[in-house]
Amino acid sequence: MSNDIALLPDAGPLITLAYAGALDMLLKPGWSVEIVDMVLHEVTRNETPTSRAIGEWVASRHLPIRATQLFRQYQVTLAEAASPPTKANLGEFAIQEAMNQFAVLTPPRTGVFLFEDHKIARAGFLLPDNARKVSTRAFLQFLEQRGWLDSAAEIERRAILNGRSFSRLRFPPE
Repeated sequence: MSNDIALLPDAGPLITLAYAGALDMLLKPGWSVEIVDMVLHEVTRNETPTSRAIGEWVASRHLPIRATQLFRQYQVTLAEAASPPTKANLGEFAIQEAMNQFAVLTPPRTGVFLFEDHKIARAGFLLPDNARKVSTRAFLQFLEQRGWLDSAAEIERRAILNGRSFSRLRFPPE
């Protein structure tokens, strides 16, 4: 396993791969897979068709949970506020925080920020030079090109057949 590269999936790719029964695709490149605390909270806080599968997968693979100040502050705000805090984009912001943490390591660690396609196409995050943004489709195509996956389209098809409303936007555009 290459520990100098860390794959940090956002909620969208985790949900899509869970619908397809293909979460283990994240392990195929041999990079470390780390789950950002806010993202894990987002995908497991409510009972959904994929929440249990994702939580069990993370636990069974003993994946490290990357702690962020953003999630700690979210928990404090949640405990103290009369109404729940706004949750829009918090997972992405927490991943951005983790990527920035990688930049100050010596040597810097490379982080692969895995987004769902519609998110990455619209994302305007400032990330350090050691960060890479990759869409779910592009990641699956990478696995197929390397011979680690028979068909990227089949994973997408399974996710859709199982109920995932998968983004029609593509990044990069075809």
